[in-house]
Amino acid sequence: MRNMKKWILLAAACCIVFSGCGKSEDEVVDVLPTEQTEIVEPEETETEEIMTETEEVVVSESKNPLTGEPMDEALAAQRPVSCMIGNTTDAMPQYGTSAADVLIEAPAEGGLTRIMGIYQDYANLPTIMSVRSCRHYYAYISNEFEAIYVHYGQAIYATEMLKSCDDLNGLDGDLENVTFLRDKSRKSPHNAYVTGESIVAGIKKREYRTEHADTYKNRFSFVDADRTLDGGVEAAVVEPGYTVNKPWFVYNADTGLYERYQYKAAHVDGGNSEQLAFKNVIFQVCDYKMEPDGKYLDVKTASYGGTGKYISNGKAMDITWVKEVEDGIGTYYDANGNELELNPGKTCICIVLNDAEDKIGVYASEADFEASRN
Repeated sequence: MRNMKKWILLAAACCIVFSGCGKSEDEVVDVLPTEQTEIVEPEETETEEIMTETEEVVVSESKNPLTGEPMDEALAAQRPVSCMIGNTTDAMPQYGTSAADVLIEAPAEGGLTRIMGIYQDYANLPTIMSVRSCRHYYAYISNEFEAIYVHYGQAIYATEMLKSCDDLNGLDGDLENVTFLRDKSRKSPHNAYVTGESIVAGIKKREYRTEHADTYKNRFSFVDADRTLDGGVEAAVVEPGYTVNKPWFVYNADTGLYERYQYKAAHVDGGNSEQLAFKNVIFQVCDYKMEPDGKYLDVKTASYGGTGKYISNGKAMDITWVKEVEDGIGTYYDANGNELELNPGKTCICIVLNDAEDKIGVYASEADFEASRN
């Protein structure tokens, strides 16, 4: 009888040990002796280390190529969208301007300017209005970013070069009410608009490539951390010298941004009442000539020694720029001949005609700026 009890106890112990094979590692540890627990612990530690390494690989280090700021990898790899926007008083208020990562302004006709917003993450954009027509030099600048170019019509001098662009044109009838919509509360031609959804629909309809080509070189270079321009002059207020809208930028030391004004008031996005503000402002001086009709400008976006100014963090410095051919990609350089690295953030580029370079203003204080206007 005593031997029978021993066999029963031995059998029960075996059942307890082998029943642990079908349970989790934690459950096994609970029933195993102390010496077995010491064997399991290193396995748990190694598992944790492997998981940590895997998590580090998953974290994206991608940056928005237009701003140098962190961005989802897939969004950073896609081609941006550029959009022509009217900039006359009849086109006000504008919509969607504050969402632009880069804003390009250049003279058009009669001293007026037109602007072009460039958007990296465009699928969920709000309304952009009013969408206006293309000038060929804007299209060349759009191509520098490999952007899909959105416009409503074009000057005759842009017709030929647009054949080599991936563009969405409001004059193409099949895009009406697909990409291009109308605000009935506004008068034509200042009532055409697009949205992120309608842009995506147009790109799908045209079957355009949505990712950058492997050979694409980013238009901008950025520093890793925000910095003040060494050797720069004080720049509390700057202006490109345009004669009609007369825009200017005021440095806000609290935000580190240049707030934009034009037409004697803050330049505000009508969609969200937000004033346009930029980390970087660039004045790019370009040669030009008049087209044969004497009306349209032919602004030269290629040069072997163009000049300009880079303004950021309350300072301004002289720069140069080079673009070998009109349909190439330009590069900015500092005074030492090194490629210019921008501070991370949004950028506004104002194209200044070479015979108006002396109208560029850089002021050490707002008082100096006000005095210049009196």
